[in-house]
Amino acid sequence: MRTAVDRIRHAISFELIALLIVTPAASWLFGKPMFDMGVVVIVSATIATLWNYIYNLGFDHALRRLTGSVRKSVPVRVVHALLFEGGLLVALMPTTALFLGVPVLDALFVNASFAVFYLVYAFVFNWAYDVIFPVSEKPASAAHSA
Repeated sequence: MRTAVDRIRHAISFELIALLIVTPAASWLFGKPMFDMGVVVIVSATIATLWNYIYNLGFDHALRRLTGSVRKSVPVRVVHALLFEGGLLVALMPTTALFLGVPVLDALFVNASFAVFYLVYAFVFNWAYDVIFPVSEKPASAAHSA
């Protein structure tokens, strides 16, 4: 299992890199001012960072309980990314609609576009993160005594 510090590093680096990509791209794509999209992206990133920490902690606990390991195969990574983005999409729609002053259906389109980007980004980022910062596979009793 990852430590709390590692999970925080993961969540913050994930969101900071994404912010640098998403804000200017969304401003251009949706024809909204950079400031407006920046606020939506920052609020969304804050919500997503909290969701990232909670979701990944829960997913890893469930995965270890089901399989005895936190190692993720490609199919598990796909399920992981889809469930993460689906939950986040639902959580972000009302905030996006309210701040941008658009109907919920338009907010769904904006958030679905973000979700497509983040789906690919999450898959690549998490795989790279696992390679750069591998998980220690100590037995549960050894991990608690360390």
